[in-house]
Amino acid sequence: MTFSLDVEDLSCIRGQRALFRGLRFSVDAGRAVSLQGANGAGKTSLLRLLAGFLMPASGTIRLRTDGGDIEHAEDRGKFVGWFGHQDAVKPQLAVREQLAFFARLYGSGRNPDEAMRTFGLLPLAELPGQYLSAGQKRRLALARLQLCARPLWLLDEPLAALDTAGKKLVAQTIVAHCACGGIVVAATHEALGVACETLLLGDG
Repeated sequence: MTFSLDVEDLSCIRGQRALFRGLRFSVDAGRAVSLQGANGAGKTSLLRLLAGFLMPASGTIRLRTDGGDIEHAEDRGKFVGWFGHQDAVKPQLAVREQLAFFARLYGSGRNPDEAMRTFGLLPLAELPGQYLSAGQKRRLALARLQLCARPLWLLDEPLAALDTAGKKLVAQTIVAHCACGGIVVAATHEALGVACETLLLGDG
């Protein structure tokens, strides 16, 4: 399957301040990119631009697929799996209920129980989200990401609130996704623990 991400002459302005201008990079299927830079350099804003949550001041974001090139933000969003700062855990719903809902929503055909097993959530399957620790909520968000079965993963500080075992699990998940032809773009202040390219924003 042909799948790649191309960014050309991308500029982002927030609050009348230019975070970056003329940004160019490409990522082929099976590759991961680590976005690095100081606070305020535009890492999260770049992820939001790629996801279609923000519109660029100028430039082009293009997905190249077997079905043709995709530039429109809404169409591009159908290929995106998002993992952000907010875990989006529903406090009243049990872990199993939340993952079952997203499995139906995405229509990926993936098994929620298998996702819980992968991310160490089976013992917590019937526990409402409000009782999960910060790290457990991040694991739930990772399981939800896996269930979406979308090729372009955009991760914002994916290692935050995770212990050593959780960080290793993130690395394994990224490797597995890339091995299946996916793309990962992750904003992070620490090493992802996987082979990846680095894109430095700002003065770093």
